[in-house]
Amino acid sequence: MTAVHPPATRRADVTVLGRGTGPAAQARAAYGALRARLTHPGAVRLTEFVTVAALDAHHELTAARAAVFPDAAGSARTVVVESLPDPDALLAVRAGTGSAAGDGTVHLPTVLPLDDHGDVAHPDDFPAQYAFCLRKAGRLLKSAGLSLDHAVTTFDYTTPATRRAYPGCAGPRRELLGGAGVFPGAGGILMSRLHAPGILVALDVTASRHPLSSVNPGWSRYDTLTYSPGVLAGRTLHMSGFAALDMETQQALYPGDPVAQTETVMRAVLEVVAAAGGGPEHLVSVEEYLCPPALGDRYAVAVARARVLGATSTPAVTSVGCATLLRREFLTEVFPTAVLPAPVEGGAR
Repeated sequence: MTAVHPPATRRADVTVLGRGTGPAAQARAAYGALRARLTHPGAVRLTEFVTVAALDAHHELTAARAAVFPDAAGSARTVVVESLPDPDALLAVRAGTGSAAGDGTVHLPTVLPLDDHGDVAHPDDFPAQYAFCLRKAGRLLKSAGLSLDHAVTTFDYTTPATRRAYPGCAGPRRELLGGAGVFPGAGGILMSRLHAPGILVALDVTASRHPLSSVNPGWSRYDTLTYSPGVLAGRTLHMSGFAALDMETQQALYPGDPVAQTETVMRAVLEVVAAAGGGPEHLVSVEEYLCPPALGDRYAVAVARARVLGATSTPAVTSVGCATLLRREFLTEVFPTAVLPAPVEGGAR
């Protein structure tokens, strides 16, 4: 195993914060600056993090994106966030510009519970909207020659009002996912608002053309859940969202302490990476969500993350603010991805 060497080709995420007066001006400036920083602007996967304060101008943001990145607009994620590191920024845009050779990953645009007429489906019914989004994602994957059986992650964004109904998503997940024997990774983040009135859930689904295998360090809690700690597809390890949880007792750890929670979270991430045959240096990206009590400790959280990962690990980190998480004790949740090294001669990693 070549654990000391990172993959030959790493994801190179580039993130630009909005600058200017008003969301439309910020979007034009951010997308223009992002394009100027990319070597190959046509081969990108876009994610825009749009603050709640900018939601009412979302059509203008979409137009700015399409004007600068017309080829990537159809697969862009749009994640609603409460805040960004710069309090004056109304949005941030990120481009993932590389992947391991033969990665085979298929990224869907953010799936919303909107029907063909643009109307909200199943008003006031969270489980039904969740199932609608999964089926809609399935149709999008079918057009790419895949199905929900190929899903490697499903990240959902909901609101605090849906917290009591959230367990109801387990039914459609069990019905529609894991048909090939591997449930995708999953994560759940709560924002005060989503993309439009009446939307109770937004879903980001990623799939792979490679055969899938579940990666679990031995945590028994996942035996009855509809998601896996990690899913290995080719050389890419797609992981669930992680918060500070005791994996055996399911007790939330270190309530009120974002630094201790961050250390716990990153140690769990490294356990999954190790179970897949990798090391800290193979972690390529971390999407971090911080609740309001943790935002003031953002620097200390970053130091804690770096301390656990060590000097050889330099993932691209995107840190944003959320309203809350599925358990009130959690102050941070991360969505990580790793790329394992190419096999060496003889078949070993």
